[in-house]
Amino acid sequence: MTTQQLAIAGHPLDEPTSTGIHSDKMGMWVFLCSEVMFFTGLIGAYIVLRFGSASWPNPGETLNIWLTAFNTFVLICSSVTMVKALAAIQDGNTRKMKLFLSLTLLFGAFFLSVQIVEYRALLHEGFTPSSSLFGSVFYTCTGFHGFHVFCGVVCMAFVTGKAFLGKYTQARHQGIETIGLYWHFVDLVWIILFTIVYLI
Repeated sequence: MTTQQLAIAGHPLDEPTSTGIHSDKMGMWVFLCSEVMFFTGLIGAYIVLRFGSASWPNPGETLNIWLTAFNTFVLICSSVTMVKALAAIQDGNTRKMKLFLSLTLLFGAFFLSVQIVEYRALLHEGFTPSSSLFGSVFYTCTGFHGFHVFCGVVCMAFVTGKAFLGKYTQARHQGIETIGLYWHFVDLVWIILFTIVYLI
């Protein structure tokens, strides 16, 4: 039977698979496992280069740590609002769901904007990917993470749009939970990157 025929026959379209986990949620977990391996390799390479180098610049002398610390706080807040959005729809409160999804989207876009401002300032000061080994790994690590946040913002905009169109209910809100998994992952990765790249 097709998806449409299943819906007409009264079969829920978002029922769990034989594993007990929804297919889109399972797909996200598999994807995140591959992302864990990717960022583990990236962060591992940074650590090897950092501690294997005879001389390494003090990040505080080049990077704007306080600005990035504030930006990190904003991203952490976006994880909180994501949790609240899911909790709201689970309680059947669509108004709060829309509010918290919008805030999550806003915080994510703000994070990217600050990162762009930081990049522009660093490039203006001559800190480029080719200026040093530190510059190369800095832009590689933060750039890949920034790309993941950008993808997350795009997906969050899609989910938020669906929320305002009334596509999510207390019984059917798997899309919010799935994008939430991805969002919490990129937040966790950034906390690790911020600690290793900016503070050590």
